[in-house]
Amino acid sequence: MKKFLKWLAYTILTLIMVANVVIAYTGRYYIYKAIVNTYFKGRSGPSIDEYGIFANRVVKTGAPQPWPISKAYNKKSIPAAYLSQIEGFKTEAYLIIRNDSICYEQYWDGYSDTSHTNSFSMGKSIVSILVGIAIQEGKIKSIDEHVSDFIPSFKVGMDSLLRIKDLLTMSSGINFVESYVSPFAYPAEAYYGNNLIENTLKYKVVSQPGKEFIYLSGNSLLLGYIVTIATGKTLSDYASEKLWIPMGAEHPAFWSLDHEGGMEKSYCCFNSNSRDFAKLGQLYLDTGKWGGKQLVPKDYVLASTKPALSEHYGYNWWILNCDGHQVPYCRGILGQYIFVIPDKNMVVVRLGKKRGVVNDNVPSDALIYLKAAFEMQ
Repeated sequence: MKKFLKWLAYTILTLIMVANVVIAYTGRYYIYKAIVNTYFKGRSGPSIDEYGIFANRVVKTGAPQPWPISKAYNKKSIPAAYLSQIEGFKTEAYLIIRNDSICYEQYWDGYSDTSHTNSFSMGKSIVSILVGIAIQEGKIKSIDEHVSDFIPSFKVGMDSLLRIKDLLTMSSGINFVESYVSPFAYPAEAYYGNNLIENTLKYKVVSQPGKEFIYLSGNSLLLGYIVTIATGKTLSDYASEKLWIPMGAEHPAFWSLDHEGGMEKSYCCFNSNSRDFAKLGQLYLDTGKWGGKQLVPKDYVLASTKPALSEHYGYNWWILNCDGHQVPYCRGILGQYIFVIPDKNMVVVRLGKKRGVVNDNVPSDALIYLKAAFEMQ
C-alpha cells in the first residue's frame, strides 16, 4: 500500500508538472482560471451565477415598464406530469407571458424575478437583434455586406468571401473548434481568456462560406465585434440604448467582458432575469415592435426566425416544432430558453442549471417546458 501511494503521489506530481509545462509553452494561462472556477468548486463546467468572477459592463435601463399581471395569474399550477421533470432539470425560473401579461411564474432554490443569471448562448440571439437594429440605422448596409468591410484582416484569401449572413446562419467555414470538453478549444479560451479579439482573429475561413451549417461560438463573437465597429459603441451601451431603455427593462443587465474595459463575450454571458429576458421574446412576438415603435426591422425579425441553412436555425435563433406549433427560441447550454409561440400569443422563459439530451438539434427538456405551458394556458 505504501508503495502504491508513493507511486500515485509521484504520478500526480508528474502530471501536474507536465500540465504546467504545456500551459506555459502554449501560453494558455486562462486554463488556471478555468480549473479554479470549475474543478476546485466541485463542477466540471461553468455556473449560471459566476458573472462576478469576470469584469462586466452594465446594460443600463431607463424608466421601468413592469409587466401587466393577468387576472388568471398563477391560478393554474404546473401539471404533475411535467413538474417532477422540470424540477429534475434544476429549473430556477419558469415564466409564461400570454396576451402581453404574466400568467404564471415560479422560482426555486432562492431565485426570484430579480435574480441575475447567465444567459449563455441566448446572448447570440441578442447580438443578432443588435445586427438587425444596426441595419435599420444604416450602420450596416445589409446582411450581405462582407466582414472585411469592418475587419481589414479578412480581406485576404478565403476570409474575403465571408459575409455577415454567413456568421448569422452559422455557415462561416471558419476553423473554430466547438468543443465543450477540451480546455484548448475555442469556447474555453473565449470564456476564461482575457483577449477575445486576438484569440478569435487567429482562426481562418477554410471552407466555402454559406454552404454548411456548423454551430460555432466564434461566429457570434465576430458579429459582436462588427456591431461595435459599425456603431462606434460598446455592445452594452448599444443594447442599453436600443433595447433595455425603450423596452423598459426593470433591472440593469451585466454583460461579461474578457478584461476590465474590454470586449463583451458576445457569444454568451448576458446576465439578466426572467422578466426582462421575456421582453426580448415579446419584442420578437410582435415582429420587432415595442410600444408602437419598430425597434427591429420586421423583415429582419421574420427572416431571423425562419430556417436558413438548417431547418432548426435562422439568424442566431433556434427553431423547433412542438405539437404542431412552430417555435423560434433562444437557447443556452444549461437550459436557458426564451420561447416565442406566435399562434398562441405567448412567450415562455425557463432558466436553470441543467439541460436535457439534444436529439436532432432539439433539447428534450425544451419540449417539456412548452407542453406544460400549452396545457396550462
